[in-house]
Amino acid sequence: MLHGYCPPKRFLPYLSWTDIAALPDKADTVIVLPAGSIEQHGPHLPCAVDAVIAAGVVGHALARLPGDVPAFALAPITYGKSCEHLHFPGTLTIEGPTLQATVTEIGESVYRAGFRKLLIVNGHGGQPQVMEMAARELRLRHGDYVVVPHFTWRVPHAAGRYLSDSERRLAMHAGHAETALMLALAPDTVHMARAAPHLPPDFGCPTLSPDGRPAAAWTARDFGPSGVIGDPTPATAEQGRVILESLADSWAKGITELHQLQWIERSAPTWGRAHWNGDVSPAGRCKRNSKACATAGLRQAGDA
Repeated sequence: MLHGYCPPKRFLPYLSWTDIAALPDKADTVIVLPAGSIEQHGPHLPCAVDAVIAAGVVGHALARLPGDVPAFALAPITYGKSCEHLHFPGTLTIEGPTLQATVTEIGESVYRAGFRKLLIVNGHGGQPQVMEMAARELRLRHGDYVVVPHFTWRVPHAAGRYLSDSERRLAMHAGHAETALMLALAPDTVHMARAAPHLPPDFGCPTLSPDGRPAAAWTARDFGPSGVIGDPTPATAEQGRVILESLADSWAKGITELHQLQWIERSAPTWGRAHWNGDVSPAGRCKRNSKACATAGLRQAGDA
């Protein structure tokens, strides 16, 4: 079914429009958008790694939430900006502006339904800037919209206890941590007999890269023909389960904190953007912000 790893009761698309319109406290309900990619991850992992990890971690996090924390997942964005993997079959990529427009338009739909908190859980390291640009655009349009773009792995987790020093410093793709997590989430898609290490050389510019990680632009093929940038060989399913538990716990805590957060609301309009308040439910008739309409020379919806 479409909900994947997410508990069905926490999957927003399974609600009817009348269910969504009737939800209480929509302003503090957290809507979670997993975002990943379909791109090569070496011979031992499937191309869907980033999409699986984003959706899997979000689903397990939502399953841990107390019943009184209102939060729902959306269906994941599975295609991403993966041009650094163009040299490999199986990579399905879209351009940055296309992805930005997709995230922005989904965010508009979430706002239009009356929600005011959107958490984007991005599982692909090649597109955080795109997510940040979409989030900023949504905030420019709506001064009461809290949009948080965040990388799946950028919360406290247990992976570090298993990684070698070289893996911790230099691994970037299809290495130990990703492989272990996939062994926990989708073990039938992992082929450990094909796993082989391949770490990049130190960058050799310590002022710009203290840990030796490449500071210059790169493609996966720059480092060799396998597509692996790390050492997946020590990964185990048990490690993956521990990593998954730690990620899910941290994300559940983050979702709870975001639900409780009271953040700045800006009434001042942004030049060139029409501001809308309310929502499209029967009780929340959609209106443009009057100041924004005056600035842009637009007629308020409802004046027609």
